[in-house]
Amino acid sequence: MGMDVSVLEFGDGHAARVARPRQVADVEAAVAALGLRGQRPVLVVVGGAAGLDEGGKERLFILFSHALVPVAVARRAVVVDGGTDSGVMQLLGRARAASGASFPLVGVAAEKKVIVPGDGGELADRAPLESNHSHFVLVPGSSWGDESPWLSWVATEIAGSAPSATVLINGGEIAFQDVAHSLEADRPVLVIAGTGRTADRIAAAVDGDHTDEQAAQLADSPLVTAVSWAEDPAAVRVGLKELMEPGALRSPPLQIMPDGFLDPPHPDPLVGLVGAASMQHRHLVTAGMMQGDQLPPAVEDRAA
Repeated sequence: MGMDVSVLEFGDGHAARVARPRQVADVEAAVAALGLRGQRPVLVVVGGAAGLDEGGKERLFILFSHALVPVAVARRAVVVDGGTDSGVMQLLGRARAASGASFPLVGVAAEKKVIVPGDGGELADRAPLESNHSHFVLVPGSSWGDESPWLSWVATEIAGSAPSATVLINGGEIAFQDVAHSLEADRPVLVIAGTGRTADRIAAAVDGDHTDEQAAQLADSPLVTAVSWAEDPAAVRVGLKELMEPGALRSPPLQIMPDGFLDPPHPDPLVGLVGAASMQHRHLVTAGMMQGDQLPPAVEDRAA
């Protein structure tokens, strides 16, 4: 049975195709139904923009416009992110639109945490989808971060044997999960130092500061590199180009099994890191919603 695909009309002249896989085994069919299957280079963008002032967000927009977007265009890549109209996803969608680029921009989001055009009823604690995305994959989930492994699986399915890389900007606790899942998928990660929070913690560990155990476990991978955004955007562009070259540095491949586990198993510390981050963000979400607070920093990556 084929995967059902529908069209989301945003009412502003923008429309996007959406697929809704229900289990890991459906990812292949979802990617094929969206017309994205077939050994295509992939850039995964994760993180957030919490704590950045307007000047910082403008710099980030320029970084996307002069580094990430040109690399995506040159490599004919597909770009995958969390899809909501917030933080880096909002800025990336707007940078793509402003440049007139047409590369596929795929948002992967937990269905019960986003607002889909035409939704009615109670929509508290949900985030709208970003209208400049060309495709969405809405996956099962009712908590921020439930989409994290799916984002990686979708990127892996689209890329096949083609090069892929993850870019980390700022970010909260979910960003740790996103980086860990990229490493599990044998995907190199470029950390943009100077953007704050998780990115700076991992970048410091890459530079040899191992006092932050959570960051050090990830930074210990040869797949993780860091570059400062204080440099000209060209430095980031060069870093991305190098990671997107065929034959770029990779660790031994890991296969994702239908039940979501790894074959061969990943070293225990990284698996533990993913689990701990997941438990922490779930606890914070629950506490925040019960108290009526704003979303805590751990979930700002997708919803801020």
